[in-house]
Amino acid sequence: MGKSRPSNIRHFIKSPGQRENDKHQGLSPEDTEISKLNDNEFKISIIKKLNEVKENIKKQFNEFRSYFTKEIETIKKNLSEILEMKDTMEEIKQNADSLNARVDTIEERISIIEDRHVEMLQTEEEGQLRLKRNEESLREISNSTRKCNVKIIGIQEGEEKENGAESTFKEIRAENFPNLGNEREICVEEASRSPRFVNVKRPTARQIVVKLAKINDKERILRAARHKKISYKGTLIRLSADFSVETLQARREWNDIFKTFKDKIFSQEYSMQQKYPSDMREKLNLPQTNKS
Repeated sequence: MGKSRPSNIRHFIKSPGQRENDKHQGLSPEDTEISKLNDNEFKISIIKKLNEVKENIKKQFNEFRSYFTKEIETIKKNLSEILEMKDTMEEIKQNADSLNARVDTIEERISIIEDRHVEMLQTEEEGQLRLKRNEESLREISNSTRKCNVKIIGIQEGEEKENGAESTFKEIRAENFPNLGNEREICVEEASRSPRFVNVKRPTARQIVVKLAKINDKERILRAARHKKISYKGTLIRLSADFSVETLQARREWNDIFKTFKDKIFSQEYSMQQKYPSDMREKLNLPQTNKS
């Protein structure tokens, strides 16, 4: 924005002091000559002076108008720049408002996505819990249907083709458990190979699953099998309960835990026996556990 120039204005406008000094100035030699002229010469001289004054005033007026015209143009230019800056500021403000609105929209969408993600996680957790409950229910149903089953492991494929799997089980019972009871006491509902189809890639023979009528019969047979080696036609075989894979895995894990716990207790008792003599152990009532 252009700066005003007061020194130029002073060129056109006289101060009150200057006007007062002009009043008290004496006559110049030229004025003295004019006073000596006759009427016609005086009139001509006055007309010349007036023309000179007129020209000076006209010249000063043109200069004054030219100066103020430039000043007005400068002001107009500066005003135009100010208006452009105002428009620019308004545009920046609108852009900022638009950006703020977009940020608010994005934050709202992010909040919605986060809520959906939380809902999906909750749904997934609920689905996993339902799946786990269903698996447990299926395992319980499977174990319930197998609770009277006995698995025979180690009999070669085809041994039961002549008389059937049920007759094979009766032979095993008669050979290994002659005192367990006659056929009327232990009732066999069905017996077959499991799985039904032969897998040529499987190196071992399929198991024979025998379904008994009563769970007590299964427990009697397995209890008797724990205390002796079971054989069939001279070949060692094994009898076990028929549980699902998951249940067997859980039983193995618990067996490992119980074994570790038992070993830890034995180690503590053994260290106490080594620390205290026998007579002191009797006084303290400490356990007398043998290492065997």
